[in-house]
Amino acid sequence: YKQQQSPNLKHGGVYVLLKPVYVPVDLDIIKRILIKDFSYFQGHANDFHPKDNLSMNLFFIHGDIWRKLKKTKGLEELVRSHVKHSQPLDIKEVAARFTTDIIVSCGFGLESNSLGEAETEFRMYGRKVFELKAWRMFILNGIPRKLLTLCYHLGFTAFPRDVNRFFSKTVKDNICYREQTKLYRKDFMQLLLEMKNNGNEASNSITDDEIIAQCFVFFAAGFETSSTTTTYAMLELSQNQDIQEKLRAEIKDVLEKHEGVITYEAIMEMTYLEMVVNETLRKYPPVPFIPRYCTKDYHVPGTDVIIKEGTQVQIPAWGIQTDPEYFPNPEKFNPENFSAENKSKIPEMAFIPFGEGPRMCIGLRFGKIQSKLALVSLLKNFRFTLNEKTHTPIEFTKVSFVLSVEGDVWLNVTEI
Repeated sequence: YKQQQSPNLKHGGVYVLLKPVYVPVDLDIIKRILIKDFSYFQGHANDFHPKDNLSMNLFFIHGDIWRKLKKTKGLEELVRSHVKHSQPLDIKEVAARFTTDIIVSCGFGLESNSLGEAETEFRMYGRKVFELKAWRMFILNGIPRKLLTLCYHLGFTAFPRDVNRFFSKTVKDNICYREQTKLYRKDFMQLLLEMKNNGNEASNSITDDEIIAQCFVFFAAGFETSSTTTTYAMLELSQNQDIQEKLRAEIKDVLEKHEGVITYEAIMEMTYLEMVVNETLRKYPPVPFIPRYCTKDYHVPGTDVIIKEGTQVQIPAWGIQTDPEYFPNPEKFNPENFSAENKSKIPEMAFIPFGEGPRMCIGLRFGKIQSKLALVSLLKNFRFTLNEKTHTPIEFTKVSFVLSVEGDVWLNVTEI
């Protein structure tokens, strides 16, 4: 991003091994790709294959196929146990266990109890999803579609086989139980089952493998991105006590109006909390670049460039959101960037942590609510400071789907 910014280029390109990748930096071009000319870029990537059911999810697929609060108590008890024993806590792990429990409940209608037990199956396999080997990433991102198809035929899978077996069995057992018992729950699984059993619209029905894939991406994308956002927010709040105190004061004031109960309505009233979360997403977007896949030749308006069908597009969200042209002093954690006055000054497409347009992240609101719920639960009763075991300045995991901290993030905690 910085190499293209210095000579004021609108776009550029790189090769990931054998794959050409188009990288736009001009905000008008980005808007066309994400919104106005979306029909040319309907996919995120082209890494899915019918032989690998977990890859047939909403993130990977493109074309028409894609159209087809009680956890807070457990979180507070876990944090309070660290206070009791005067122990620092690894906020990265705590946030992951919290969001795992929420995702498993809302997505699968199951209880994982990751807050109570550190090594539940969902937590163990959730961790394995993101403990990626470099060779697997290279195959997925660096070789052309024809070679990737051959890899799938030779037995390659986008995720480790034991991860595939666990999620496939878990979802299939859940489907079987619900269909046999006629159990009804207002959750993600119920929506998918209704699509599967919609006899009046057979063309829109989905298979068990498609249900498995969507449940998998709901889980994987939902718990990791939200826990990462919570981790970064707590890391910054621990180093900026004035911001932490201001946010805590808002939390207490709003909860007082709601009889101390954390509700959706209460969280929506917390305007400074929204500013803090948005600033966290600006400085640390969970997905540092927004992927798109060109599904037919596209002439970039105002240029002589043709993006060929099959070309991967990567929109550098992290670069844009840390560009001083759009956000002054971008390395400083400053929630005031998203005050009512300043938010209106942010150029369109300069803040896109969830993408934009028809293929923007469908879990945007759900993900932000998870992070907000965690922050409210943590800050209303506890004060956090950075522990000396936390390595600063932080480093980022080199091989990962998300912008994750390398190592643990240790915080001191006291009850207030």
